[in-house]
Amino acid sequence: MFTGIIEELGEVVSIEEIGDSSRIRLRGPVVCQGAHHGDSIAVNGVCLTVVDTPEQLAAENGEFTADVMAETLHRSSLGALRTGSPVNLERAMALGARLGGHLVQGHVDATGALLSREPGDLDADGTVRWEVLRFSLPESISRYLVDKGSITVDGVSLTVVEAARDSFTVSLIPATLALTTLGAKAVGDPVNLEVDVLAKYVERLLDSRALPDTIAKEAS
Repeated sequence: MFTGIIEELGEVVSIEEIGDSSRIRLRGPVVCQGAHHGDSIAVNGVCLTVVDTPEQLAAENGEFTADVMAETLHRSSLGALRTGSPVNLERAMALGARLGGHLVQGHVDATGALLSREPGDLDADGTVRWEVLRFSLPESISRYLVDKGSITVDGVSLTVVEAARDSFTVSLIPATLALTTLGAKAVGDPVNLEVDVLAKYVERLLDSRALPDTIAKEAS
């Protein structure tokens, strides 16, 4: 589990294609601290497993490798990564730590794209203080979004400002713009989306309650 609070803006060092899968090497000195083979690190919101042993991690100066299967490449935006691409990195949360964002699994539900950027107020030096970003929203997950609810965009825990049928908006503060990949996203760029897992559990529970009634009606 993750919180959606990005610890570090990392970088893709190399990508090795292995059949229909890939092995990627990423630089992230912060998330590599104390990392071991088999640990989980979210890369742009996708939970990946560290391949390296502790000795290799120490020798590679804050770099780690992870295998990305064909299914993950197909269902997320990781397939669009190139050498030098910036990535949002977060280690799995520790039990008992503060939950600064919301519960994030690192399982991408769908991909969207940046539709527009609308700058807000400016500082005295002309720096943008905040921006409103609109992303496309696939129909398959639109029912899980509500105004002021939570969504994860490329691993970043965000609050939904407006939840429309086929898009949604979020407001980004200066820290988010500066410390995550969202600050440099261009219109048309793909993003990984993960909806609040609690919404999916509620839907499942409601469906299970309705199931006996449906069976009874069909039997009669």
